[in-house]
Amino acid sequence: MGAEKSINVILPASAAGLRIDRALAMALPEHSRERLKAMVGGGRVAGAAGTIWDPAQKMKGGEALTLVIAAPRPSTTLAQDIPLTIVYEDSALLVVDKPAGLVVHPAAGNFDGTMVNALLHHCAGRLSGIGGVARPGIVHRIDKDTSGLLVVAKTDPAHEFLSRQFAAHSVDRRYTAVVAGVPAPPAGRIEGALARSPANRQKMAIVAAGRGKHAVTHYRTVRAFARSAQLECRLETGRTHQIRVHMSSIGHALLGDATYGRTPGSLAALLQDLGFARQALHAATLGFVHPTTQEKLSFESALPADIVELIGRLSDAEPE
Repeated sequence: MGAEKSINVILPASAAGLRIDRALAMALPEHSRERLKAMVGGGRVAGAAGTIWDPAQKMKGGEALTLVIAAPRPSTTLAQDIPLTIVYEDSALLVVDKPAGLVVHPAAGNFDGTMVNALLHHCAGRLSGIGGVARPGIVHRIDKDTSGLLVVAKTDPAHEFLSRQFAAHSVDRRYTAVVAGVPAPPAGRIEGALARSPANRQKMAIVAAGRGKHAVTHYRTVRAFARSAQLECRLETGRTHQIRVHMSSIGHALLGDATYGRTPGSLAALLQDLGFARQALHAATLGFVHPTTQEKLSFESALPADIVELIGRLSDAEPE
C-alpha cells in the first residue's frame, strides 16, 4: 500500500486561537478533520517543542508543524470480481447503477458478495483511504431490493464533502415508484419522523416528532392506472426505508413491498405471474456538486427491465 510520508506545514496567522485539528484542516483541505484529529491523537504531529498529542491544543498562528502520514491500511473486507455498472468515475468518486438484489455494504448475514466487495476489486490500488483505510466511502445506501444510482467516495476529502451535502439535504435524489392505488391529490408532501419500530426492530415506523429523524418526501403522479400508479418521489431528507414507509402511511404502499404493505389480491397475482419479487422502487436521478471541481453533476438511470415490464402490464388496464 506504499510507505508513510512526512508533510511540513506552516500555519497561517489566522489559525491563532484555533484547535490544532481545525487549524490543520484549514491548511490541508485534502485531509479530513477527523483523520487529522486521529493523527494528532496518534502522536503523528510535531511542532518546535516536540510531539503534540492533544487535538484540542490551541494554536498561536505561524507554527511550523510536521505530520507523518501513514499509508492507508488494507481493508479487511474481501475484494471480489463482481460485475458493476459504473456510469461515472474519476480520482475522487464514482457513481454506480446498482441492480436490485445487490447488498451495498457487508453486514450480518451478508459478509461478502456486496457492492463494497465489488468496489474493492474494481478500485484496487486507486483508493487513497477513508479514515486511514483503503476502502470505498459509502456516502448513502439504497436497499438491497431497490435498484438505481448511488455515489461512492474514493478519498477522505471527497467523502467528507459529499457527506456534508447529504446532511444539508442539497443532493437531488428522485425515485420512480409503483404503488397500489392512485394517490389523491396526485401530488403532495409527506412529513413524518422515522425511527426503528418498537414492535419490530427490522422495520422503520413513523413516530412522534422529536422521537425519530425528521423525514420529508415529495411525490407526484406520473401515470395513473386502473388500480395503481407510477410516481416520482423526491427525497428532501434521506432516511432508512423513507419512501417505503411514507407511501405506506398514506395508503399507497409500493407494489411488492411485503414489509410495509400488503399488495391487493389482483395486483399480487400479477406480480406473481411476472415473477416480480421486490419493492417497485428505482433510484432514477442523482445530482450533487463535485467535491473537487465544484461542478454540478446530474445522472439518470433508465428503468430496469422488470419495472418496465410491470408498468407495461399495468398500462393494459389504464383508464380511458
